[in-house]
Amino acid sequence: MNIPGLHHVTAIASDPQRNLDFYAGVLGLRLVKRTINFDDPGSHHFYFGDEAGTPGTILTFFPWPNARRGARGSGEVTTTAYAIPAEATGYWIERLQRLGVKADRPARRFGEEVLRFSDPDGMAIELIAAAHPGAIQTWQGGPVPAEQALCGFHSVSATLDDPAGTARLLTETFGYRLAGEAGNRLRFTATGEPGLGQSIDLVQVEGAARGQLGAGSVHHIAFRASNEAQQLAWREKLSRLGHGVSPVMDRTYFHSIYFREPGGVLFEIATDGPGFAIDESVAELGTQLRLPSWMEKSRERIEEILPRITLPTEAIL
Repeated sequence: MNIPGLHHVTAIASDPQRNLDFYAGVLGLRLVKRTINFDDPGSHHFYFGDEAGTPGTILTFFPWPNARRGARGSGEVTTTAYAIPAEATGYWIERLQRLGVKADRPARRFGEEVLRFSDPDGMAIELIAAAHPGAIQTWQGGPVPAEQALCGFHSVSATLDDPAGTARLLTETFGYRLAGEAGNRLRFTATGEPGLGQSIDLVQVEGAARGQLGAGSVHHIAFRASNEAQQLAWREKLSRLGHGVSPVMDRTYFHSIYFREPGGVLFEIATDGPGFAIDESVAELGTQLRLPSWMEKSRERIEEILPRITLPTEAIL
């Protein structure tokens, strides 16, 4: 029983409209679900992904207007990386420049070209030109041609004061292997068939201050479990190994368990199903506010207090 890769990444934003315009308009991701933060019903929860919301493509946000900006540091994921086709770097350099997004000069890491920039809240994003990017369902209605579109997650990078405990968890428990080392960066990759989001980089920064959660911060990362039975097996195994694991939580589109890994990053294990088409067709994804059944009775009040947004249009894209 090994972890096959990432399921989703969840981060914090400030202005919801600006967040929506950047990820759907600039990066060309599809808004596959528009719901609320179940623990804070007065705020949106956006899910961005490929055409159908495939696990391994999903970046979600809690956009809290006027949220203070977070501070990067130890004990958190500090970079989220997407795979792009090997020949797409030039397209993205031109696109980002044209849309006013400042990007660093392309660099090479583990033999792959890396383009780095930040979103409007300062969250670090990388586009990595991969020889074999994962297979996704490209958003046909998006602003980016399929041959240059983002191909799901490549990896995430976590900054840690001491990566030893996290490395043991990845290799001895999750079944990852050490795939590369460059300076203070260790790359661990899931074993098995090639897929989406199979790598996690641990970047050691000794003495680094702890990260401060806020706008532009990654709140947690989620790994995949194929079904509920496998998730329960993971919960039992992790509990037996001394990790404080949450009860199973119903997130409507998947079920989740959470725990803090030894370096302090909040890890989740999420089921692949039931998926985002459980309450609307694939063609309709993201077009309507969706609420869990237990909150439907409060829909009118929730819609009144949610910040107003405009869905992406051709003019925005």
